[in-house]
Amino acid sequence: MARARFGLILTVALWLASPLGHAVIVPPLSQPSWTELDSEQKRVLAPLSTEWNKMDGFRRKKWLGIAQRYQSMSAEEQARVQRRMTAWAKLTPDERKRARDKYKALQKDHPEKKEAVKLKWQEYKELPEGEKSRLKAEAAQKPNKPAPHPAPSKQPVAPKPPIAPSSAPLGVPTADQSAAR
Repeated sequence: MARARFGLILTVALWLASPLGHAVIVPPLSQPSWTELDSEQKRVLAPLSTEWNKMDGFRRKKWLGIAQRYQSMSAEEQARVQRRMTAWAKLTPDERKRARDKYKALQKDHPEKKEAVKLKWQEYKELPEGEKSRLKAEAAQKPNKPAPHPAPSKQPVAPKPPIAPSSAPLGVPTADQSAAR
């Protein structure tokens, strides 16, 4: 009886000492709604005003960090941030998802491939505006197709040879099996 009680007490003590015994559900910290932002944050994040309340908390946190660093940026950097923010706000949710996926894939690429992409981008930036417009129009006409998957191998699979029935009773080795030993 004392052993059973000791075992029960030990089990409860171990459960309380485990992480599961102290599990506490902490709700995610919500980021402020658009109306809760101060005037400076609203000024900097204005391109995102219509999307702000629909954003996940972690995305709001990212943009708030950018707004916090905004004053320390050069005028050129501030203008770039505003252009990119405006362009981002104009994208559909599907386009944003594709852009995030492309970015993640690029981050996983080999350094050589990243460098090649940087060089192509630099070449594109140096093109005249007319050429850029032509390339954009061509890209808009092309349907966005996912990358093709490699075709499955068409090599035939060799069939397994049929198993010849044995005349020997079960458990008794045949002549072939005996020779193999």
